[in-house]
Amino acid sequence: MRTSTCSPTCGERRRGGGRLLAIGLLLATAVVALAPSAVRARAGTTPLPDRLTDREFWGLVERCSEANGFFRSDNLVSNERLFQNVVPALRQFSRGGVYLGVAPDQNFTYILALEPSIAFIVDIRRGNLDAHLMYKALFELSADRAEFLSRLFSRRRPARLGANATAGDLFAAFAAEAPDEGLFDANLKAIDARLTATHGFALTPDDLEGIAYVYGMFHRFGPDLTYSSSTQGNRGGGRGGRGARGMPTYGELQTTVAEDGRDEAYLGSEAHFQQLKALESKNLIVPVVGDFAGPKALRSVGEWLAGHGASVSVFYVSNVEQYLFQDGVAANFYANVATLPLDDQSAFLRSARGLDVLDPIRPFLADFTAGRIGAYADVTRRGRSE
Repeated sequence: MRTSTCSPTCGERRRGGGRLLAIGLLLATAVVALAPSAVRARAGTTPLPDRLTDREFWGLVERCSEANGFFRSDNLVSNERLFQNVVPALRQFSRGGVYLGVAPDQNFTYILALEPSIAFIVDIRRGNLDAHLMYKALFELSADRAEFLSRLFSRRRPARLGANATAGDLFAAFAAEAPDEGLFDANLKAIDARLTATHGFALTPDDLEGIAYVYGMFHRFGPDLTYSSSTQGNRGGGRGGRGARGMPTYGELQTTVAEDGRDEAYLGSEAHFQQLKALESKNLIVPVVGDFAGPKALRSVGEWLAGHGASVSVFYVSNVEQYLFQDGVAANFYANVATLPLDDQSAFLRSARGLDVLDPIRPFLADFTAGRIGAYADVTRRGRSE
């Protein structure tokens, strides 16, 4: 059983966050001098494209994806309440590299902080691909944050929400609006048309059903959607979490500021929204179905990146390693990671014991190969002061 995001309690056990953020900042500052290796294409390769055609985008999705897999919950929303605290460290990395991530929209905030040339979101559940395709369509269809949230929640756009509205203003306004069935039906048709007619993506009936399911959850719960809101089986055959307490809502995740007082979430400003909209419009956020320990997804992404002379800057793995060790397949994952194009800047970003930690990938792999990492507890101890 391999997860796609943080376990239901890890996002709530935030202790010593400032100390680990400082560690992350030191790491990022130390590697920023290596920036050129993450940006320039290697000799004899083609640089990363400024955009992907619709055919190239869908070809990558199909080329890299594995069969739909299993996890116990739908993971529609993160449960890592203080995930923004690592953003200052990510801003110290070079621009224009490659981002890899897992699970839901938390990736968008990390992508904006890192400003990569391209991003891949790899998740074991086909439902996560469906969720990211829904987001892609909504970003492209919406002119601004207020329109985006109106479409996402299927609620009428409140008056007087301009470009300077704070995230708090936006979510307070939409919390007062009731869900609208007519808007839901019209928006779902627009989403499907955007993906199939405009882009020409070969979505299966199951994909369309999966998008309708994800979209229906946002319609039902609106800004109050949490990690544990789901009460139905997920697209991989598991059951959504119910009864877990203390989960942050989608609205809280978008309105909670980082330790430095800045709102770094992707809906925290109109500029953030427009940056993300541009990336989605250029097909530069690519969702892939794949098991981290599987034979195809990560290796296929790595082969494509190597062909473009690009190196991975940050790989957000949340706490997936916890489940890989439980299933006895962690070695398969690290073997896959070793095939990715890496440089001395490349780092894991993980949520370990509820804390966001940056960990250089090459030294980690060396330690694993040398037998110094034999359990998930060894992973979580890395970067922590004793």
